[in-house]
Amino acid sequence: MAAIYSLYIINKSGGLIFYKDYGLQGRMDTNDSLRLASLWHSMHAISQQLSPIQGCSGIELLEADTFDLHCFQSLTGTKFFVVSEPGTQNMENLLKHIYELYTDYVLKNPFYEMEMPIRCELFDINLAQAVQKERVSYLGR
Repeated sequence: MAAIYSLYIINKSGGLIFYKDYGLQGRMDTNDSLRLASLWHSMHAISQQLSPIQGCSGIELLEADTFDLHCFQSLTGTKFFVVSEPGTQNMENLLKHIYELYTDYVLKNPFYEMEMPIRCELFDINLAQAVQKERVSYLGR
C-alpha cells in the first residue's frame, strides 16, 4: 500500500488549483475533491483565528483512524496538503520539496497565470519523481 493517497494545492482564495490521486482504494470524483479542498481551506482559516497562540499558522496535521492529513502553507497563502496512511513520517519535508517544485516549475513558467489551475508538464514529471522517491523510502523502512 502506498504511503501517500493524494496531494492537493489550494490557492489563497480557497480554490483547488491542483489535485493528484496516488491511492489504491478508489479515486474521488471531481466534486468530492473540490469539497475537500474548500472544507480544508475553511478549517485552516478558522483554526488560525481561534488559536490561543499568537501568530498561529493553522492546522499542520490532522490525524484520523484511516488517514493523516499534512499541510504546509506558503507565505503567499497557497496551501499544499497530502493525505497519507496513518503514521506516515517525513511528510513535512515532502511538502516543502513540493513547494520548491511549485516555485521552480510553475511560478517561473511565463505562461502560468496566478491562482489558476496548474498545467505544467515539468512540474508533473518532477512531482512524480519526488512521490516515487518518498514511496521507495517508505517501503524501505
